[in-house]
Amino acid sequence: MPGPAPKHPSTRARRNDPKKGFTSLPAGGRLGAIPPWPLRPNPFMTAQLETARDRVASLQVELEAAEDGRARGRLRRELSKNEMTVATLSLQIEQATDDEVALWDDLWRTPQATVWEDSHSSREVAQYVRWKVLAEQGDLKAAAEARQLSDRLGLNPLALTRLHLEIERADEAETRGEQRRKKATPPTDNKPKGDPRGTLRAV
Repeated sequence: MPGPAPKHPSTRARRNDPKKGFTSLPAGGRLGAIPPWPLRPNPFMTAQLETARDRVASLQVELEAAEDGRARGRLRRELSKNEMTVATLSLQIEQATDDEVALWDDLWRTPQATVWEDSHSSREVAQYVRWKVLAEQGDLKAAAEARQLSDRLGLNPLALTRLHLEIERADEAETRGEQRRKKATPPTDNKPKGDPRGTLRAV
């Protein structure tokens, strides 16, 4: 059994450093390019699709060779069923891939993504994405796997605390941004400059 979650900095006694041991994450999320999606389409669904395609090809050959009317009718019905399976699996794989890439992009804009980048955890994030998409399609086993990875990746408030992470407040982020801008801005001389024509003299 895991031990109790560490106390959040805001609940610690004042005699202690309130943010000791906690890593602050940017409230605005991770900036920069999104890493490329690293996984191939779902291998189980892909195997099902290839099996169905092979069956369609085999049925087409049998149908061309069949001479009995009853056999031809049976083959046509089976062929139609397998063609529907191919179309359904193709659509499911396409939609799942689109959902995975969309969720992947969203996750890499979160504050937690700065930690994943530093720890080179892109494959773990990709595994979470795959389980999460399957869970949203009703797969209960995938839902359990997604919950476990969610905890490991800090994707819920309790997990953030266990991992000693905290997302900075918006006002803190704004203050730090202003300080950085002030440091980056060179000082300017606000004294009014005289008319350069005043230095000219008639000869």
